[in-house]
Amino acid sequence: MNICALIPYYNHPEAIGHVVRQLSAYNLHIIIVDDGSDEKSKLGLKPLLGSPNVTLVTREVNGGKGAAVITGMREALKRGYTHALQVDADGQHDLEKIPELLRLSERHPDKIISGMPVYDESVPTSRKLWRYATHILVWIHTLSFEIRDSMCGFRIYPLEKTLKVIDSRKEFGQRMDFDIEILVRSLWDNLHIVQLPVGVKYPIDGVSHFQLFNDNFLITKLHIRLFFGMIFNFPKLLFRKVFA
Repeated sequence: MNICALIPYYNHPEAIGHVVRQLSAYNLHIIIVDDGSDEKSKLGLKPLLGSPNVTLVTREVNGGKGAAVITGMREALKRGYTHALQVDADGQHDLEKIPELLRLSERHPDKIISGMPVYDESVPTSRKLWRYATHILVWIHTLSFEIRDSMCGFRIYPLEKTLKVIDSRKEFGQRMDFDIEILVRSLWDNLHIVQLPVGVKYPIDGVSHFQLFNDNFLITKLHIRLFFGMIFNFPKLLFRKVFA
């Protein structure tokens, strides 16, 4: 198992240094995918690039979180890594959980290891309620409670298997819909998920790129597609449920 860290980055100049310094304690090579950030945010990356443990991949045009993660996965695989630890650039995750995530991934190298948020008081109640609604829909799409939280961006992916799921589709979620879609379609394709409770707080720089209307619209369209996908996959999912 050869693992690197992967950070999709878009306009978090105040937080990225803190995240990279925390990650450096774990001796992981870090791939930052700059997803078309503005000039000020690009300058925020410069002090980090002197380290041989940091690689920058640049997307000239912003394509969304999902697009940045997929770009980073392909770069990691090209560099010989078998797994990638995805970490959000805004510093919202409790990175002290990394050793536990790594141990789970070593124990289950063929599974996706995903954080399962435990929120503090900094997260708005409305956001938690919307997330819970998504959890219920994901349980319907998968006929399973295996995915307890589908929106946490703190995960370890087995790269070849995950990219196989992505490449089996003509189109895949490119923005905030990616985190949900990859877990549901992976489970449909028998790529299982193990989850670990992790602390989550509101972004340390106070910046969230979740766009209330646009991203909720995308996620709603995704749930409609996944519902019809569940109907198509129903015999397979039911067979697994009965004979597992």
